[in-house]
Amino acid sequence: MRIEQDLKLDFKDVLIRPKRSTLSSRSEVEIKRSYNFKWSGQSFTGIPLIAANMDGVGTLSMARAFAQQGDGLTAALTKHYSVDDLVDFFNSDASENAWYSLGISDADSEKLAKVLDKLPGEKINKLCIDVANGYSERFSDFVKSMRDRYPDKTIMAGNVVTGEMTEELILCGADIVKVGIGPGSVCTTRKMTGVGYPQLSATIECADAAHGLGGLVCADGGCTVPGDIAKAFGAGADFVMLGGMLAGHDQCEGKIVEDENGQKFCTFYGMSSDTAMERHSGGVAEYRASEGKTVRIKYRGDVKDRTLQDILGGLRSACTYVGARQLKELSKRTTFIMVGQQINNIFGES
Repeated sequence: MRIEQDLKLDFKDVLIRPKRSTLSSRSEVEIKRSYNFKWSGQSFTGIPLIAANMDGVGTLSMARAFAQQGDGLTAALTKHYSVDDLVDFFNSDASENAWYSLGISDADSEKLAKVLDKLPGEKINKLCIDVANGYSERFSDFVKSMRDRYPDKTIMAGNVVTGEMTEELILCGADIVKVGIGPGSVCTTRKMTGVGYPQLSATIECADAAHGLGGLVCADGGCTVPGDIAKAFGAGADFVMLGGMLAGHDQCEGKIVEDENGQKFCTFYGMSSDTAMERHSGGVAEYRASEGKTVRIKYRGDVKDRTLQDILGGLRSACTYVGARQLKELSKRTTFIMVGQQINNIFGES
């Protein structure tokens, strides 16, 4: 047993310090990024925000809405769609804005092969290999096998929270490493297991490790307001994945209920929750516990009407406060200042 005493921070523990700027308007800020991926040889140009591969978020409808937006936003599809549904979708123009998601089971690999057999090879060019715990040897081996099998496909893999495992996954063939254990609004992993890592520090450390090897990172989880997204990019994230901030919209394909006061609500839940496991696996296996929760959130209408405007507008505004004319400059111009409880923990109550 050992205790690390280095300070670790979450998004709520910091603010971004403003700096002098020559920008006169938010409209001058370019929030699209362009990347060439290390292993696949593919490229990306667009706003680097990704809808999480969760029920009610990573939906076909969300991917279609992002395609209509035209800004290069992408959605990681939930892995629970049928083969036929996926084939129909990836035969459409909206598929350019989607990641095909899978786990590491034999069934996941077989399903992917079935979908690919029914499509031209280039139709699916982005894979999101997603597990809750990316630290197992089996996971690293699976990423390597997928890179060997699909050398021209961009692979995003995770989740991990430390630099050494980020490096391991990149060396195994991941173009992007997904960073985050326990920060999500409907994730209870930290509570149930005591395992996790503050998301801001995880992003900083994993980005440093990835960039040294020519890889990229996606900060996954912990963003509850547009300012958190700005902090994630300021910390060095190349992509940011959103769950709860995109839940509750028309594109979420879930049931909308109305209470006695006429207020509309949607259900949102973690993919390790009782709700998710009952829906997709017939219940919680006897050897594990639920590590997610189910919540009711207010219905928000079409994601394009206000939510995306608030998110993208907040990100542009953050850039103007530090003088970043392009999103890629934000991390170079970001200075974080600690606020609130973290200061009290270090220096004591005033």
